[in-house]
Amino acid sequence: MSSHKTQVEPDVAEKLLAFRGHIATTAEEIVFKIFPAKIPQLQAWVEQTNDVASDLNISQASSSTDTTVYPAPAVAANEERSPKKRKRTSSATDAHSNGGEARADANPSNHVIYSQLIHANAHVRKVHLELKKEFEELIDLCDKVKLWVNLTMPKIEDGDNFGVQIQEEALNELHRAQESGYNLRDACRTHHLTRAKIAAKLIKYPNIEDYALALQDHDEKQLFMARQHLIDLRNVYAILTDILHKNIQKIRAPKGNNSVSMY
Repeated sequence: MSSHKTQVEPDVAEKLLAFRGHIATTAEEIVFKIFPAKIPQLQAWVEQTNDVASDLNISQASSSTDTTVYPAPAVAANEERSPKKRKRTSSATDAHSNGGEARADANPSNHVIYSQLIHANAHVRKVHLELKKEFEELIDLCDKVKLWVNLTMPKIEDGDNFGVQIQEEALNELHRAQESGYNLRDACRTHHLTRAKIAAKLIKYPNIEDYALALQDHDEKQLFMARQHLIDLRNVYAILTDILHKNIQKIRAPKGNNSVSMY
């Protein structure tokens, strides 16, 4: 019985080699061009926030928050009425069977208990959309560099693992940067959830001024935190650039000849 050694098809091996070359070229461009360029770009953005005309300046909060509780939107003229009539009939029956206690969905305005409206803060939304692009770009860039570092790792064997340890530390730093991007990206969702809770209280208790003040302070905090997130993003790029540049030789060739440095 003859034994044969399984190998990758030559054309596939050539495509894999080209793929690795493309990954290496892309990653090196990110490390030496994109990452360093991001630092002064974000620093200039941070400095611009001191200008009262900047979208991230806290002074913009006072004019962007609308605490007005608006009445419910008018029902469309062509909206079907029959389902609501059946719903009211059902609710009336339930109320009778429950001792006269009416159900909440019997409200004539689309079965919503409190149908009033508070508008979202369009200015904060605009700021978040701009920052989300930066966070998503960080995540994507880190992912490409991580793939490159993983592909440059040598096979597992004994001895001369110092370069591999440096690669692992670089991967850990890239992973932390990516996690920071995910967390900063998620801050937008958290903002809407928290603001919705305050707005719901304001609709329910419009006579309590503290809810209106809470909404104003919340929006002001979002602009403050947006500036802090911008600083955090600048710092992430600065740290990544510093670590990768200082250890680039070992990242490129972790098993390089160390004999030269020994003498």
